[in-house]
Amino acid sequence: MGIERKIKEGSFEPELVFKASRSSGPGGQHVNKTNTRITLVFNVQDSNVLEESEKMVIQEKLAIKLDKSGNLIIHAQEKRSQIQNKEIAVRKFYDLLRKAFQKKKIRKASKPGKAAIEQRLKDKKAHSQKKMERRGDW
Repeated sequence: MGIERKIKEGSFEPELVFKASRSSGPGGQHVNKTNTRITLVFNVQDSNVLEESEKMVIQEKLAIKLDKSGNLIIHAQEKRSQIQNKEIAVRKFYDLLRKAFQKKKIRKASKPGKAAIEQRLKDKKAHSQKKMERRGDW
């Protein structure tokens, strides 16, 4: 089953752990009283949804987002609402997964056109001619 299909089915939802803490975002005195910052934690190694090959891809491509125990950690504190920050964290999580499993576009080597080749040779001859004219036999 592809990763996109797993995302659409919401297979990851039971394995996501959310923690709330005090935010440093907008909200004035409100942020000093309420826990609106959301931290999403997803343990890659213990996941039942992911296959071993998918776990390896995540560990390679998202290594900078993983802690020492293999947890993928995402923070969201953009909004003043805990619910909105939770939705943002989940969206960030799915965007990261999509990006990790996106196939890299293969670069095809291209050749210069005939006109470009002719222009290069013409310029080369003109440059050579200029140098020849500057040379003086002393």
